[in-house]
This record gives sequence, C-alpha cells and structure tokens, in this order.
Amino acid sequence: MTRERAVVLARGLGTRMRVATDGDLDPDQAQAAATGAKAMMPIAAAPTGGGSGAGSRPFLDYILSALADAGYTDVCLVVAPDREAMARYYAGAGKPRRLSLAFAVQDEPIGTANAVAAAEAWTDGDPFLVINGDNYYGVPTLAALVGRAGAATALYPAETLVARSNIPLERIRAFALGVVENGYLARIVEKPTPEQTAALGDTALVSMTCWRMPPAIHAACRRVTRSVRGEFELVDAVNALMADGVRFEVVVAGDGVLDLSQRGDVAAVERALAGVTVDP
Repeated sequence: MTRERAVVLARGLGTRMRVATDGDLDPDQAQAAATGAKAMMPIAAAPTGGGSGAGSRPFLDYILSALADAGYTDVCLVVAPDREAMARYYAGAGKPRRLSLAFAVQDEPIGTANAVAAAEAWTDGDPFLVINGDNYYGVPTLAALVGRAGAATALYPAETLVARSNIPLERIRAFALGVVENGYLARIVEKPTPEQTAALGDTALVSMTCWRMPPAIHAACRRVTRSVRGEFELVDAVNALMADGVRFEVVVAGDGVLDLSQRGDVAAVERALAGVTVDP
C-alpha cells in the first residue's frame, strides 16, 4: 500500500488568539484561546448516527478528517515540547481511525522552515504535503496534491478566498503571492507591499501554505538564513529549491480555506464546519 504523508505545522504560539479583544467564546473555547492552542480549539461537531449532537471536537480533528478524506494515510504533527495534553488526546479519545499519527517536536518557534526540518526523519525520504495547523483546507484541493512524484503547490485566486473563506480581504492582502508561468511557480513573494501586489496584477495567486514537497526541501530548510522577522521561512527554502532547478507545478484551488488565527474567527469557522462529519 502506498503511504501518503502529510506534515501539519501545529507549533504556532497563537499570539493573536491570546488577545481577548473579540469573539463570543464558550468557557472551553476561551480556555483554549487563552493558551494560544488554536489547533485544539473546540468546534461544535456535526450530529452523527441520527443523534441530536456530538459535542465538540478540536479544530485539528477537522483537518485530520479532511486529510483522510483526501487520501492521506500518515500524518505528522509538528508541535511544541509541551505537547502532553495533545498527545494524550490523540492516544485516547481522539485516536484517529483512518490515519497513522506521529509527532515531531520543534524546540523553538523560529519559523516554518525550521518546523518542516523537524519532521525530516519522519518523512523518511518520501514526498509529503505541508499545511498549516490553523487552516482548514478543502478536500478537493488536498486530494489534487496526492500521489504526485514532483513538487507542487495549491494557490488561490483572491476572489475565491473572499467568496469561500472566512478571511477578510485586508488579511488576504498580507499573504504571500505566487507568480505562475506556464503552469509552474516562477517565484513567491512573502508579505507583499501594496505596490508589489498592484504590479503583479492578475498573474499572482495567494499562497495558503499548501505544498507537495520533495525530500530535497529539508536540505533547503537547513541552509536558509533568518528573515527580517528573525525566522527561518519556508518560502525562502522554496525559493532556494527553485533556484536549484526544482519546479513546483501549480494547482489553482477552486475551494476556500478557513482560517483560525484569532478569537473573532471562531464563530465563522464553527458555522462553516457545522455540516462536516469528523472521522479522522
């Protein structure tokens, strides 16, 4: 049986989620927000088996269920050293039925390239998906990256994200942009300025950190230097790979992405996932 691997970046500090400025949260959600545990934010689960309800499930359960629906078999969560509560949940009540689940520890929160490098041993020389642990991606987009021998990425038209996501336009404008030429990624611009965005026009699509990575990404992650933000950025590692001649095929996504970055996102995410059955 072919193993399809996915790495979920779940190490974030949740700085914006900790800020108690907006969002009508229940006590369990407020506790998760106060600790910055975005991936473990309780989200009301859809009723199953004809019952009246199924309580709440961590947001991460929805991500894992979507990965299983899309055909992934093995998932590695990149987490902080203090992962005991999450590990207990996924060894017990939350143990996946359809996925093999593992953990890789990122000792310090020093960037997405460093987080991907933390999972190198687990990927075992195979290609693998990389996604964020505070985003819910549509199953069709995740499935479109399954089984590819070469590198690839899913990019999103801004209008698709506005129409089919919970992300306001002003936040979308701050996301990385990918420039596409002949179906392949030509370059990616992290944190584009308004001038850069205007200059790129309709040729640029939004990157939501959804990558089919070749094994060579690990060496690229290790050799990038810190960005102006003081972090080792996955975007820089991708650009380094492309400079080496690796080509990333672009899948233009037709669905949206749910973003759980701050407390004000919780209600919209919960509404959007109300009809989703969770079965990782």
